[in-house]
Amino acid sequence: MPLPLITVAPNGARRLRSDHPALPVTTDQVAETARACQLAGAQALHLHVRDDTGRHSLDPGRYRETIAAVETAAPGMAIQITTESGGIFQVGEQYQTLEALRPAAASISVREMARDPEIAARVYALCSEVGTEVQHILYGLDCIKTLLDWRHSGVINPGQNQVIFVLGQYNPPVLARPEGLLPFLNGTKGANLDWTVCAFGRYEHTCLLEALKHGGAVRIGFENNTETPNGEVFADNAASVAAFVRAAETAGHTLNEVA
Repeated sequence: MPLPLITVAPNGARRLRSDHPALPVTTDQVAETARACQLAGAQALHLHVRDDTGRHSLDPGRYRETIAAVETAAPGMAIQITTESGGIFQVGEQYQTLEALRPAAASISVREMARDPEIAARVYALCSEVGTEVQHILYGLDCIKTLLDWRHSGVINPGQNQVIFVLGQYNPPVLARPEGLLPFLNGTKGANLDWTVCAFGRYEHTCLLEALKHGGAVRIGFENNTETPNGEVFADNAASVAAFVRAAETAGHTLNEVA
């Protein structure tokens, strides 16, 4: 599957409507946001779902409901589910979600999988068997080492070559900076990976423009950031996507292609 150049991550596992009134939490809100972001220029959705209290969930039924709603609201938009633990779920529970849902695409944290290498091997084997496109979440050089070791040992299939570099962090808060991309590029040089970047904090767009300059894809949205570089708050996810598209085109990037 071609790698979408712009993926939107509109909510994540932790933020609530109290953090931003346009943060999508319910199925209808996520579907409406997906449509607006598709019109603004996003080709794919990184999907989180919540339970009735607004808490992060990996429930396959909620995923099915929201995927169906997004497919109706935003036809043709690629959908990638998250398996993020959110400090709640264990590797076995992450596996159970993937086994029950068998999604087209899923993001999977190498660091989280390393908590139980035996089940991790089953996770990657299942995804290979059912055709789930895996995007490995990499938080730093330790994650890169684990990924490369598991590729060498056969735990990770050579065809599972999509990764996302995470610049900055949520807690404790560390603002991403464009120069944070270089260690990831150096650490994965020659590994034949298709890479995407996401970035925490108000310099998100600056970091993502740096990723485009180096030939990568980007993930943008309220999961990681709600602000412009000067601290103004975006009205919603679509406004952030639209602003980034304008900035990228001004910088000379062509955005109607896939990476």
